[in-house]
Amino acid sequence: MSTLTFRKFIIPALTVTIIFFLWFGPIRIPYIENILIAVLIILANYIEYKGTPFSALGFHREKFTVKNIFVLAPLLALVLFAFYVFLLVPGVTMVTGIPIDYSGFDPLVGNLPACLIALVLVWATAGFGEEIIFRGYFMKQFVKFFGERKLSLMLNIALLACLFGFMHGYQGITGQLVAGIVGAILALIFYLRNYDLWFVVAVHGFFDTFALVCVYFGLA
Repeated sequence: MSTLTFRKFIIPALTVTIIFFLWFGPIRIPYIENILIAVLIILANYIEYKGTPFSALGFHREKFTVKNIFVLAPLLALVLFAFYVFLLVPGVTMVTGIPIDYSGFDPLVGNLPACLIALVLVWATAGFGEEIIFRGYFMKQFVKFFGERKLSLMLNIALLACLFGFMHGYQGITGQLVAGIVGAILALIFYLRNYDLWFVVAVHGFFDTFALVCVYFGLA
């Protein structure tokens, strides 16, 4: 088997296998699981792309600007969060008849130290971790193998949205459906921004920051 084949096919296959083992295998590593997977992906990309793992994911230095990360991204995150609160969650809840299970966040209500720790974890595991995994790696690997034709792009976004939603099972069926739709929106933003991972990391991180503020004040 040629080096090219090994790099382009075997490395991703092994990486995805390890990722799913960490997610669904007998050994669970709460809180830092996605961080470990993100590190694994960076190492895998280092091998596959000959020492350029970050640009292959969508981390481009020229796109890390004050305007993109600290102005446009939080504004878009705020719009997305408003859509989530006022339209998406009520609409999906109406269809399922089951409210989202936010009970896992109860210890954070009115607890500032816990919320600050959660904020760091959210940015690390969701903002960076989930975006590196789902958008930077899974989505770009799908594009590598199946291209960017309309049907391929639709399948790419739909399949990964289903997986993204499934991974939020702790929020119940309504939470899974809502998370899947949000994941699809983030994937679409990633595509429209020409695979700018810095931007979607920031959007995701600020979105979750707004959510944590609501949790702290008991608004969830």
